Formats: sequence, C-alpha cells, structure tokens
Amino acid sequence: MTQPLKLGIAGLGTVGTGLLKLLSDNRDHLAGMTGRTITVSAVSARTQGRDRGVSLDDVRWVDNAVALAKDSEIDVFVELIGGEDGVAKEAVEAALEAGKHVVTANKALLAKHGIALAKCAEEKGVALNYEAAVAGAIPIIKTLRESVAANKIHRVYGILNGTCNYILSQMQDKHLAFSDVLKDAQEKGYAEADPTFDIGGFDAAHKLAIITTLAFGSAVKFDEVHVEGIEAITSADIEAAKDLGYRIKLLGVALETDSGIEARVHPAMVPKHRAVAEVSGVTNCVAVDAEEAGNLLLVGPGAGGAPTASAVAGDIVDIARGIVLAPFVRPAEALTPFKRANLDAHHGAYYIRLAVYDRPGAMAAIAKCMGDQGVSLESIVQRQATMGAESGAAATVIMITHETTEEKIRSALAAIEQDGKVAEKPQMIRIEAL
Repeated sequence: MTQPLKLGIAGLGTVGTGLLKLLSDNRDHLAGMTGRTITVSAVSARTQGRDRGVSLDDVRWVDNAVALAKDSEIDVFVELIGGEDGVAKEAVEAALEAGKHVVTANKALLAKHGIALAKCAEEKGVALNYEAAVAGAIPIIKTLRESVAANKIHRVYGILNGTCNYILSQMQDKHLAFSDVLKDAQEKGYAEADPTFDIGGFDAAHKLAIITTLAFGSAVKFDEVHVEGIEAITSADIEAAKDLGYRIKLLGVALETDSGIEARVHPAMVPKHRAVAEVSGVTNCVAVDAEEAGNLLLVGPGAGGAPTASAVAGDIVDIARGIVLAPFVRPAEALTPFKRANLDAHHGAYYIRLAVYDRPGAMAAIAKCMGDQGVSLESIVQRQATMGAESGAAATVIMITHETTEEKIRSALAAIEQDGKVAEKPQMIRIEAL
C-alpha cells in the first residue's frame, strides 16, 4: 500500500464535521477502494473548543486557514469555509501555489474566480475538485467532466436550489401563501434568517455559472447569468399553473443559441407530466441534453451535511487514486470568452397574469397592445374580481401566449402597464417545454 493521503480541512461546520465522520466511519472501505489510507492531518476553524460531535483528539489544530493551506504535512487542502473572497479565496490560492490538491464546496468562489484558480491548478499539476459546489450529492460535475465528455452538450437545466423548490412545492401542495411557507422553511432550517441569496435566485445562479462553463467550454461568471427570484410568485400563479397543467419551478437553464449562450435562472411553468415537475421538497435535479448520450436526469439531495460531505469525499477518493483532470474539462486557456445571448431574442410561450380594472374597453385595449407587438394568444381566462390597489374592482386575467420573443412580450406588457388598465405590475412567467 502506498503512502497515506493527508488532508487539511478548513471549516468545521455541518459539512466539515460530516466529512470527518464519513472518513472515520469508512476508513477501511476507502483504503480498500484507493489502495491507500486517507487521514486527516490537521484542521482549522473559527473556534477551537466547540463540541462538534466528532473527536479531534488526534488531529492537529491550525489557527489560520492560509497557514493550513501551505502546511508541509498535508497533500490535499479541503476548503469548507465559504464565501467568494476573503480567507477562502486566499487559502485556496495559497494551497494551489504550494502545489497542494484542492477540494472545495464553495460555489461562490468558483463562480467568480474559478477560471483563475483553474489556471493555477493546471500550472502546478494539481487537482481542483468541486463536486460538492453544485447540487450536493448529485454527481453533475463528474458527469460533465467525465461521463459525457465525448458529447456535444445542447442544454443543461434543473432545479438547483432546495429552499425555493420546497417553498414552491408547499405553496402548491398545501395552498399556502409565499410568506407563510417562507416562515415555515426558516423554522425548519431550509432557509436562512435573510433568505435573499436563495429566494432571489443567486444561489442557483452561482451553480449555473459553473455547469455552463463545463457544458459549453465558455468562461462564464456569476454576474453574467440572468437572474430572477421567486419573491413575486403568488398563490394565484400556483393555482393558475395547476389549472393549466403546469407546475412552477425555479429553473437554471443554459443552452446555445444563434446569438450566444443563454444562462438564466428564473421561475418557469413546467408541464406537470415532465419528470422535473415531479421533483418536490428540498430535492434538486439536473438534466443534460447530450448529442450521443441523449437526455439524462440526475435527482437527489442538493444540500445537507451528509450528502455534501459525500460529494467532497468522492473528490478526495479521485485524488487518492491519482486522478487529476482539468478543472473545467478543457484547459483553462482553451475556454472561450462568454458570449451572452440576447435574451430579448428568446423564443417561447409565456404565462401572463393581469389585474384588469373592470372598465369598458379594458380588455380590448389589452388585446390591442398584444396585437401591436405581434403577440398571439392561445388562451384567456378571467377569474373573480378583486379590489384594485387604488380604484375599485379588478379582475384577474390569465393569458397564455403562443410562441413569441421576449422582446415582444415585454414591449406589450410595458404598453399595457402604461395604458393604465391594470391595477398592478403584470406577472410574466416563461413556459419551458423541456
């Protein structure tokens, strides 16, 4: 048996402690799989004396994560600190510069600095592995880096945030308002006290930036992803979707178009018979449409201590076996500059919800705004009248368009809002046929 693989782990939160337990419980199993023992040489975290439910008696403590990253007694630096900058970035850079392999679960760091870190890893001939950064235990990084590497990828998409999926699922299944489900999610620990990062779509956008780079060989950064959250989704939208044969999901979608690559995160109407529509609760899923492999769908826990620790451990096993791949499949220098598609040219059908004042000619004016932009309607449903924000009764009108462009639908809705026939800002949700 060869020399042990010695780890330095920075960050001992839920994932870090889960990893320590997994490595201890499965020590013999991992040694049998890799031909060498995997040991934790040293750890670092904010507080040393805390009870974390795992023994650290035989593990050396290092106060500073950057010092741990450079430590001569470790072979692999495992970064579980989090954050796109600060000590996490400094420590990972230090580890790579020192010729250490790096395993990280830090999606924000990779979405912002991944290309620069990949270049450094390649120059030093070491691994930069990050399976746990996207969709927890779902092996989407390994799938894109290895399993479908010989394929041309047409599209990747999926449910990349469990908090949003839980909220939308509960709104649908229990007929609850967004605010009530959000409070429930916070009480259960699925959402943070400040849930903006999740419900605003930013968490999913970090993950989408990473898998878009992998899938299309284009250097995508987080701030180049189009992001919309679920804050504006109402019970009325959930019920309308159900009646129309859809379910609302926060999707991350990336695909090549004539004008470039669409990389977008937003609520979407998904036909209820599609497999993605059936993924509920905090579960994640990622789909890959590949030239030869066909349509692949991976479903599983996208977060949590044990699932994420499992993904981290899988990356460590690869290093123990001597597997070192280019972090983004292609050499970092071969990644093409990201050409962002013009989203106005996006072609598809749309769901529209309007609160229309009950006035003569209101619907005719709305239809004219749609017609002036060349938007054709597949269906119109009027629901009960409600009270408008300022002046009397307003009826909820649900419209489904035929396929059109984003530019046309946005122009039509802007004209409708400006015309003063609606009591509130129109709701627009893209319909994804998948």
